[in-house]
Amino acid sequence: MNAQTASKHAASLKTPSLPLAKPEAIGLSSARLQGMSDTFKREVDKGATPGVTVLVARRGQIGWFDAIGRQNPLASAPMAHDTIFRIFSMTKPIVSIGIMMLLEDGHFLLSDPVAKFIPEFSETKVGVEHNGELELVPARRQMTIQDLLRHTSGLTYDHTGTSMVQRLYQQSRLRSRKITNAEHAAMLAGMPLICQPGAEWNYSRSTDILGRIIEVVSGQTLGAFLNERILAPLQMTETAFHTPEANAGRLAEAFATDPWSKEKVQLFNMLEKPAMESGGGGLVSTTMDYARFAQLLLNGGSLDGVRIIGRKTLQLMASDHLGADVKIQGTLVPAGHSFGLGFAVRTHQGIAPFMGSLGQFFWSGMAGTFFWIDPSEDLIAVFMMQGPGQREYFRSLVRNGVYAAVE
Repeated sequence: MNAQTASKHAASLKTPSLPLAKPEAIGLSSARLQGMSDTFKREVDKGATPGVTVLVARRGQIGWFDAIGRQNPLASAPMAHDTIFRIFSMTKPIVSIGIMMLLEDGHFLLSDPVAKFIPEFSETKVGVEHNGELELVPARRQMTIQDLLRHTSGLTYDHTGTSMVQRLYQQSRLRSRKITNAEHAAMLAGMPLICQPGAEWNYSRSTDILGRIIEVVSGQTLGAFLNERILAPLQMTETAFHTPEANAGRLAEAFATDPWSKEKVQLFNMLEKPAMESGGGGLVSTTMDYARFAQLLLNGGSLDGVRIIGRKTLQLMASDHLGADVKIQGTLVPAGHSFGLGFAVRTHQGIAPFMGSLGQFFWSGMAGTFFWIDPSEDLIAVFMMQGPGQREYFRSLVRNGVYAAVE
C-alpha cells in the first residue's frame, strides 16, 4: 500500500495515526513490501488464515499498512485498518510499562518481594516431582517483582506443559474470566511453584500478578490505571479489556477449526466485560493503537510530546535479564535471544532462524498478533491476525518480509 492510499485509510481511523511516508523516503522498498503482502495474500487464498494486517514504520513514519483477507471467516467484511483483535500476551508489555512507571514513582524496588504487596505469596512452596508424587519444599528465596517481569518467578501456564504443577493449574479456575484479579492472585499463591524463584525462565501468569500489584499500589482497577497513565495519554482509544457492542462489526475472528491441526479454536468474547482484567492477556486493540505504543518504545518512552516512561528505565527493560545462569524452558524465547523486563531481546545477530538486529525487542500474542522494535534500524512493525496454530510460522514470514525491504 502506498503512502497516499495509507493516508486515506488513516484519516478514517478513530485513533490518531503516526505520520505517513512513501516507503522509499524512509529507506524501505515498496516492491519488496508488496512482495511481503503478496505472501500473506497467498496464505489467505490457501485457507491458512481469514486475514491479517501488517504495519511497518521507520524513522517515525508509516511506510506500509496493509489489510489483507477477511475479518471473520463467516462474514464477507474485509479485513480493515481499524479491525479489533484479541492481543492476548501483547498485553504484557503494556502492563510491564505500567509497573515500571510505579517503580519510577518510588513505590517499590525491583528486588522487593511480591509478598510485600500480596501477602498470600509469603508461604509459597515449590512442587518437586518424585516417584509420581508431588513433594512440596520451601522456596529458597521469595519471588521478587523483577522475577515477575522476567518470568523467573516459579509461576507457569497450564498450556505450556504437562507437569504435575501444570495439571494442578488445569484443574483450577485460573482461566476463568469471572474471578477478580485479587481472587486470581490468592488462588495462584495457594499453588506450588514449578521451580525455585530465579532458577528458570518459565512463561507464566507472572504478568497477571504484576497487574494485581498495580491495583494494590495505585488503588485503582488495572483497567482504570492503564487507561489513565498509558492508553489515554497515547490516544490508544480502542485498547481495553473489552469493546462496546457498537463495535461488533469490527471484530477479527479465527476459523472455528484450525486449518492445520483440525482442532477446535476457542477465543474469548471481546464484547463481554470480564471480572478479571488479565494483565497477562486480556486486552483487545487495533493495529494503529498498538503501533502508537510501539513507536513510544522506539522513541525511548515518549510520543507526540508526552513522556510515559524514562529513557533509561526503558533501556533497562529492553536488556538481557537472564544471563547464562537461568535455564530457559520451552521454545518461546528463540535461539539467539534472551528476555528482559516484559520483552524478549535479541542478543546474537545469528543463531535465530529468522532475520533481525542485535538489541531488537518484541513480544506476541497466542492468537497470532506480533510486534517488534528495532532501534538500530529505527523501525517498528505490528502484525495482527487471529489464528493460534499459525502464529509461529507467520511471525517468521513477516520478519523475513519486512527485513527484505530494508534498504
